[in-house]
Amino acid sequence: MCSTKSVDNIFEGKPSNLILAFDQVLVSVIDWEPCTVGASTNTIVFTKEKAWLIIRPMSKQIDIKFYYPTKIDHRLVMKVTYYGNRFAHHIRISQENEVTTELLSLLRKGYDAY
Repeated sequence: MCSTKSVDNIFEGKPSNLILAFDQVLVSVIDWEPCTVGASTNTIVFTKEKAWLIIRPMSKQIDIKFYYPTKIDHRLVMKVTYYGNRFAHHIRISQENEVTTELLSLLRKGYDAY
């Protein structure tokens, strides 16, 4: 989907803690090559060959959605939905210190799967 929005536009009016949390995710995964980042209507989309990570800022949290071929049961995953031929795993954070090695390990699984 084409959009003229930027990542900054997506975070307009959002609390600084959410911006810092997103920045921490961004700097943690941006070096995983290949990885491109773009803004959609109200989300930030990270792509490899396909979209593997979608971040949606909400009023008090950031919804982090990553895809994986099978369902992952993990304490950080609050919701799993089946989308096409893969599972979308949702994690919510509100602070940059919630971007832990445990969280990044889950995101890496999603990245490596696609």
